[in-house]
Amino acid sequence: MDCKKERNLKKCNCTYEPCSRKGLCCDCLSYHLSARQLPACAFPKDAERTYDRSFAHFARLVQTGKI
Repeated sequence: MDCKKERNLKKCNCTYEPCSRKGLCCDCLSYHLSARQLPACAFPKDAERTYDRSFAHFARLVQTGKI
């Protein structure tokens, strides 16, 4: 399977600039799941900016209807 990094970058909403995994979704997902987190793309723009990528933060957003 070929990585579609350039296409992925167009949709990537990660604001963490020094991230080496931008556009490499499989690497990004693996990294965040190993840290018990979700990647930026799972969060709305304002929530992503907090850098709180925890499952708990995601659940709170779902419970409050923000996702």
